Amino acid sequence: MYLSYSDKGHLHSVIQNWPHDVEITVVTDGSRILGLGDLGINGMGIPVGKLSLYTACAGIHPKKTLPLCLDLGTGNEELRNDPLYMGSRRPKVTADEEREFLDEMMSALTERWPSIVIQYEDFKNPFPSLERYQNTYTMFNDDIQGTGAVILAGFINAVKQSGTPAKDQRAVFLGAGSAGVGVAKQIVQFFINEGLTEDQARRCFWLVDSQGLVAHDRGKLADHKLYFARDDNEGKQYKSLEEVVDYVKPTILMGLSTIGGAFTPQILEKMATMNERPVVFPLSNPSSKSECTFEDAIKYTKGKCLFASGSPFPTLHHAGKDL
Repeated sequence: MYLSYSDKGHLHSVIQNWPHDVEITVVTDGSRILGLGDLGINGMGIPVGKLSLYTACAGIHPKKTLPLCLDLGTGNEELRNDPLYMGSRRPKVTADEEREFLDEMMSALTERWPSIVIQYEDFKNPFPSLERYQNTYTMFNDDIQGTGAVILAGFINAVKQSGTPAKDQRAVFLGAGSAGVGVAKQIVQFFINEGLTEDQARRCFWLVDSQGLVAHDRGKLADHKLYFARDDNEGKQYKSLEEVVDYVKPTILMGLSTIGGAFTPQILEKMATMNERPVVFPLSNPSSKSECTFEDAIKYTKGKCLFASGSPFPTLHHAGKDL
């Protein structure tokens, strides 16, 4: 199903036309598809693909699923000028217009199917809708919470194997978007469960974006970055990942940047020098955008790293073992 901004005020009646009973929907506006950018309504493949997983892995009947794509305009000028583009040829609606539309949509979905699960996916700014609806509706944001939960499972095991207690962990995140911040917040909760206060847990993280270390004195920051912004950099701006690694001496290096090769041999060697068991998680996908390969991580840390990735890599033979 496609819902257009021009349907605003009539979403209840449009949704009533769906002929099946629905248990779960995945909804996107296609505005930030990982690795592809703003696809507008061409992002419909995302809800279809995600719901296929619910069918394949959870046994939910396809008729009980609703792939839902919102046509709220697009910031992709090339699409707007494409004569074959089937979406609205208008810029993306404002944040206020989007909020009003989503309010109506959430009401309409739950009026039709009171027990429906609503999964948000690939919105350019996913935080406002999660904060607005998570305590009212049976909903979640997969980019923030789903990604965070899966990575947290690997992270917990890596921390245990590293031998370094939670209070002594120092995590550098390359990537301060919705996925990066979402994962970091999930790990904060784990650290709190390990006995740290929220402030102690939060201060275990240093986030790096395209401008360098996320710090309060760097200038205006996006709202979602403020929680982890540093105030202890003493006015110095660290512009590159390697500078931040030298400054922080991290035990953990996380990549959610989609910058292929960002974990350079020099950075990986430094991680191995500073730690007996460095945690290296290049989580971007596809493989071409992974911050490093499995082979490079093993090679340049001399097999010391605890590794997990967002992309598949082939089995590697190292020190007489298949890894």
